Amino acid sequence: MVAEVARAGGFSEKAIYSLQLAADEAASNIIEHAYEGESDASLFVTCDIKNDEIIITMRDTGKPFNPKTVKEPNLKADLSERQIGGLGVYLMRKLMDNVKYESSGAGNLLTMTKRRE
Repeated sequence: MVAEVARAGGFSEKAIYSLQLAADEAASNIIEHAYEGESDASLFVTCDIKNDEIIITMRDTGKPFNPKTVKEPNLKADLSERQIGGLGVYLMRKLMDNVKYESSGAGNLLTMTKRRE
């Protein structure tokens, strides 16, 4: 869905790959961490073009998350010495222009935006 909307919005294939990767990382994190194996869970995803920007939103009712607690991974460390986790959030931040996370009693909302080049 992300690729279809981005393509229709005039994004390059390189940008579409980045958008898909960021969306995949976000969805994977929600499934793995917010729902932690819960089998009866929902993830609502929307993808819209507004002016020269794509906006991807993901809503869930899983456990809240504080992205400020995620340390930037040490990409220079040897693979055997790297800490597990944090790469997905790092990729989202690097691939998108803006990543915003909100949590309330109604659930969690992740909004990622990227301008068309």
